[in-house]
Amino acid sequence: MKSAYQEELAELLEIVTVTDVNDLVVFNDDFNTFDHVIKTLIRVCKHTPEQAEQCTWLIHYKGKCAVKSGSMDELKPMREAIVEAGIDARIL
Repeated sequence: MKSAYQEELAELLEIVTVTDVNDLVVFNDDFNTFDHVIKTLIRVCKHTPEQAEQCTWLIHYKGKCAVKSGSMDELKPMREAIVEAGIDARIL
């Protein structure tokens, strides 16, 4: 039988696991076109054209933008696809 402390600790660990969210961040560069970044975000992150365009403007003016949030397992393949398209992206 679990003590009240053990049950509370188990619940807390569950909450921490569920809320362990990372950001997929795309960084600005001087060689990728707006069109290429927009098309990549639509293809890889399943953004709408409007979302992709807004993120691309933020990347351009702010130097970076969190384009997707999720678990590490969710974001890793997206990051790899974005990097393969020649765009700098990191999971933070």
